[in-house]
Amino acid sequence: MSLRIRLSRGGAKKRPFYRIVIADSRSPRDGRFIERVGTYNPMVEKDNPERLIMKEDRIKHWMSVGAKPSDRVARFLGTAGLMDMPAIPQQTKQAQPKAKAIEREQERADKAAAAAEAPAEEAPAEEVAAEEAPAEEAAAEEAPAEEAAAEEAPAEEAAEDVKDAG
Repeated sequence: MSLRIRLSRGGAKKRPFYRIVIADSRSPRDGRFIERVGTYNPMVEKDNPERLIMKEDRIKHWMSVGAKPSDRVARFLGTAGLMDMPAIPQQTKQAQPKAKAIEREQERADKAAAAAEAPAEEAPAEEVAAEEAPAEEAAAEEAPAEEAAAEEAPAEEAAEDVKDAG
């Protein structure tokens, strides 16, 4: 029987409260447990002594018998000094960026470096061109609206001709 020191959830909806329990690793999270060795209330402030309560002597006993803490409980025990602080897990292979994303990031960095190296004299010319571009776009947007209105008019006239003929 492999033992785990883990959290068992209690409390109301959106108001969690956890018990720190010793349980068989095969039992459900909120199911059967062997002994309750503490509580954790995430709803109170971090500096409040009621946030984390542990029976240190019982936890030491169960760890000597072979119980292994879950990741979260191991962090609690590490901060309490009952065991070495666990290492922060490295990113999994799935969470790491793919080759294409790495290439895009490298291209962005290269463009940023090239822009930083460009002389300061060229910057005002680019700003003037950027200011003129919105004016040209606005003129281009107005033209299609006028064309659309012109296109709708013949269709309405054709519909009236069909009604007159019928």
